[in-house]
Amino acid sequence: MRTRVAIIGAGPAGLLLGHLLQRAGIDSVILEDCTQAHVEARIRAGVLEQGTVDLLEEAGVAARLRQQGMVHHGIDLLFDGQRHRIDLSGLTGGRAITVYGQHEVVRDLIAARQACGTFFVVDDIIAASLR
Repeated sequence: MRTRVAIIGAGPAGLLLGHLLQRAGIDSVILEDCTQAHVEARIRAGVLEQGTVDLLEEAGVAARLRQQGMVHHGIDLLFDGQRHRIDLSGLTGGRAITVYGQHEVVRDLIAARQACGTFFVVDDIIAASLR
């Protein structure tokens, strides 16, 4: 028996799910009512928690993230002219956050999907039914 999955939306979650399913040998199609150019240009969040970075690494789609992402191990707060360092990595066993735009994650996932010959379907009928 062959399993085929339909994923609604080509945001980071849908694209990553499609990528992980493909790596597990499960076919999927991603249905999106916007163009690829629009999906890649949507600017949204830009801070990735360590677990997300780890998952993207494990999925094999973090090459640009490693090159271009800005890793932050802590923050500095200023009170009355004095700087106070909050060592987030020290407080969390070495974990950090990475500043890397969601649209960049989407581009990386689209590139991975295209590399394996699949992407998402945009269709006027589908687009109308998704709205």
